[in-house]
Parts: sequence; C-alpha cells; structure tokens
Amino acid sequence: MGDMVVVRKEGLYCVPGGFYIDPWRPVDRAVITHAHGDHARYGHGHYLSAASGVDVLKSRLGDIHVQGLEYGETVTHNGVAISLHPAGHVLGSAQVRMACGGEVWVASGDYKVEPDKTCAPFEPVRCDTFITESTFGLPIYRWEPEQQVIDEINAWWRRNADEGRCSVVFAYAFGKAQRILSRLDPSIGPIVCHGAVEPLNRVYRAGGVALPDTVMVSEIDKAALRRAIVIAPPSASGSPWMKRFGDYSDSFASGWMLLRGARRRRGVDRGFVLSDHADWPGLMSAIKATQAQQVIVTHGSIPTMVRWLCQNGLDAKGFDTEYGDEEEDEALPPTGAAASKDAAEPAAEAPSGESDA
Repeated sequence: MGDMVVVRKEGLYCVPGGFYIDPWRPVDRAVITHAHGDHARYGHGHYLSAASGVDVLKSRLGDIHVQGLEYGETVTHNGVAISLHPAGHVLGSAQVRMACGGEVWVASGDYKVEPDKTCAPFEPVRCDTFITESTFGLPIYRWEPEQQVIDEINAWWRRNADEGRCSVVFAYAFGKAQRILSRLDPSIGPIVCHGAVEPLNRVYRAGGVALPDTVMVSEIDKAALRRAIVIAPPSASGSPWMKRFGDYSDSFASGWMLLRGARRRRGVDRGFVLSDHADWPGLMSAIKATQAQQVIVTHGSIPTMVRWLCQNGLDAKGFDTEYGDEEEDEALPPTGAAASKDAAEPAAEAPSGESDA
C-alpha cells in the first residue's frame, strides 16, 4: 500500500484509519500526542489521547469530547490498530503507533529520551516508519545531565536569597515549569508561581506527580519575596506583573539557551540549558532504537537531519507541518475558544522557530 500517513491541509492524516494526528485545523477525529498548543487545538469532533493527558487537555481546551487510552492499550479504527506509548516530553505525551496490513508506523510527536520525574519515560517502539521531530536536529545541540542543570538553578537561587534578591525563572507554563518545580530545594525559600503555571501544577498533582508547595504572589508578603523563587511564563517578562518583585535576578530555562544569541535576545541575567526535547544524540538514539528503515522528519532542522539519515543508509524525507513554537500557548486560559488561535509566533524570533524547548 502507499504511505500510511500523509500531509493534508488539516494536518497529518492516517489514510486507512481516516483520522488525523495533532491536526492544526478542525477535523472529526484527532489523535493527540500532547497538550501543547501547536499539537492540541480546539474544534475537533473527537479527541483520543493518553489517559494521563486527558485532564491536561481539558484544562487547556475546555469542554471537549476526549477518550483516554492507557499506554500500550490498543483500539482499532477502520482496520488500523492504534496504541499510545510514552514520549517522555510532558505529562500525558505519547507516540502514536499505527498497525495495518502488516506494516507499522509511529508518529512520535515531541519527545525527549532523558527521563524526568514529571512524566513517563520515552519508550522506543519498533516500527517500519518513524515520524520524528527535529527541534534540536543539529549536532551542536547536546544537553548536560538534568541533575547538573538543576544543581545550577538551586545554587543560583540560594546565592540570590542570601543577598536578599528575588529569583525569577522564565519557563514554559506546561511541562518545563513543573519539571523545574519537581527538583527545586524548598529549604532555600518560598516558591511562587504565576497564574498561568499554578492551574497546571494542580493537574500534575492530581495526576500523582509530586511537586513542592507553591503560592501565588498575592499570598506572600513583600519581605518573604526576597528569598523566593518565581516560576513564570516567558510572556510575563517585561509585564507590569514583574514590578512587584523589586530588585530581582531573572533567568530563562530552555534548550535555546545553549546559543549566545538566544540568551542575548532574552535579555536575562542567566540562561539555563534545559529542554523537554531530545538533543542530537537523543534523536539519533531514538531513531536507531525503532529499527525503522524509513524516517520522516518534521518541524525543526529538517534538511540537515534528512541528509544525515540518508547518508547513514536510511530512507528519509521531510513533512512540512505547522508545528513549532508553543511559547504563546503558555498563557492560554482554560477555554476552548481562546485555544483555537494559532500557537506559533514568527519563526524569525528564534532559531528554527524557537519552541517550548
């Protein structure tokens, strides 16, 4: 048969199954890999997601018709056996395995291979064709171990607290914020969360993820703020909301902080290199583990990865998609109508379309 998954104007389409994967325009049936705004949009008739991601989807999109599937559980639609497998990206993130006519395709969505405490770890899935992201699909992107970065954040916070200065970390409200929170040392001082972050903290806690106690800025006195760390979305930078923290030191947590230019554009005191996407070695190891002979590369450094994979004996090509920057998505209220707007800011604002990295 022809390709099991193709690109249509609505999104990635499973031809024999008659459903879409993370469609960017309204469709009848959508399988959602995770709840970031460029992959999960409002307006679909029926949603299928990992069971652990259902509450996140509802908190972001409002009243939707969503079916939750446990990891590894199989449902069949139009002769296609569909199962979801952990992607290790954020809470409820999944790879979509599709089996039909003796052929297996896997659409990975966004993923990382380094485990963290806030979501199920990435699970390699054997397949004939693997659809992979390439957000950091260049050899320069190589992450330090998570523990090293978290130690740097806690040490920076402690120094600021000892000097009576508030610490602010700009991090994406869904996923990155909770990952950082799960590893902070609460003995240093209070932990304050922005109003875009706190509702998602509640969803994570309800899903069994251990997070330290957090407060809103209205619940803490000014003196205590001098030892506090504040977790806020990037959109809060430069906003009137920031004025209440007085003399503060700010930072940004993202894979893009590996690049001097990205740090300079952000205009923050510190950049912490922490990403919820696979780095170059992670991408290569994930692709190898699938044993796929055909690899389709999406959003990111498509030409570089396709060329490299072809040079290494794989049949590789790219899909042109509308996935990319989830930064705007951090501030979406938990209502469906607001979530229908595009989640991408202009790609010129960052290398390869700076995403929720």
